[in-house]
Amino acid sequence: MNKIVSRADQALSSHDLCDHCLGRLFAHVDTGTTNAERGRNMRIAVSLERSARSEELPAHEECWICEEIFDSLDRFADACIAELSKIEYKTFLVGTKVSPDIQDREERLWAEVGGEDAEPIKAELNREIGKIMEARTQKEVDFKNPDAVTLVDTRFSHVEMTVTPLFIYGRYNKYSREIPQTIWPCRVCRGKGCERCNGLGKMYQTSVQEIIGDIAIKMAEGSDHFFHGMGREDIDARMLGTGRPFVLEISNPKKRSIDLNVLECESNKNEDASYSDLRFSSRDEVRKIKNASPDKTYSATVSMQDKVNKGLVDEVLQSLSQACITQQTPVRVSHRRADLARKRHIREINLKDFSENSMVLEITAESGTYIKEFVSGDGGRTVPSISEKLGIDCKVTALDVIQILDNVHEV
Repeated sequence: MNKIVSRADQALSSHDLCDHCLGRLFAHVDTGTTNAERGRNMRIAVSLERSARSEELPAHEECWICEEIFDSLDRFADACIAELSKIEYKTFLVGTKVSPDIQDREERLWAEVGGEDAEPIKAELNREIGKIMEARTQKEVDFKNPDAVTLVDTRFSHVEMTVTPLFIYGRYNKYSREIPQTIWPCRVCRGKGCERCNGLGKMYQTSVQEIIGDIAIKMAEGSDHFFHGMGREDIDARMLGTGRPFVLEISNPKKRSIDLNVLECESNKNEDASYSDLRFSSRDEVRKIKNASPDKTYSATVSMQDKVNKGLVDEVLQSLSQACITQQTPVRVSHRRADLARKRHIREINLKDFSENSMVLEITAESGTYIKEFVSGDGGRTVPSISEKLGIDCKVTALDVIQILDNVHEV
């Protein structure tokens, strides 16, 4: 008797097993068939071996391990399909919960006859339920990025469904100097609603996130929205040029195939922000967006305390082009950011307009550079600075981001 048949004989001598649970013991020995078929073949082989010894294999009644749970596969599949019918989906994934007693008995059998070739019962249940669902719904199992995941508690045929968020990539321009990129909860009530925020629970009436997010959430029939931008500009700064890349995330969407042309058109019916290049995205792209650190080009209108000679300005700007500066966390953001010194590189500075008391600068700098502080010096917290080099107080009175120097195709 070969080792495999011998182990099967040992298992059946100790316990009454169904074909699924017997075949699953040897799942990694013969991968070209189902566990049930493998179990039937093992049972026949053991029966023939016993017949040669004038012994009989007892008839199967109820499986000691699973208590005939595989007879309920259709019921489990139907319960999952009923739950999934509440949403729009193309792909799905199945998970299962089984009684701890079943898992304990399975592990006891592994200890008795060896479990090195075995497959856990939950893996087989997930696969077999998924196969039934695929056949009945014409939808596909997706192990990497399913539209929804159903979790069946096999003790009660109860199904919990988790819907994968809907992700939408785009680029936005911000024209208002009075709205933030994302929702800012009220600092006083922290979102609950109070006198300070007029019961809104937030610091500003709207945001780049809310303008498009509130429309998208209605179209997708979702529960919430989140905004993932490739960095952010100050509230009082405009975002011009080709815009800033972002991914909008809609939680628990009942609809996935929303019309992005309609979303773009409706979102652009405002004067504060505009949106373009919308397309469906993924969580992977969110990670890429958040990890990206492209250089940025700014237009800064600068006021100067005293009159200054243009020749000196040209000399200072030339000395600061391609300079490495050190920036201590600015005073204006120190309440929400760690007080650290950061090295940043200024790539290029061009003087676009000049008068004795003001100038317009075009500055290209490394991601994370505080441009206002690079101009003002922030009381010595940024060195070198334009103020320091000119020997007079300088201040940014208007700031625009005019280009995010990202490669769209790599994002």
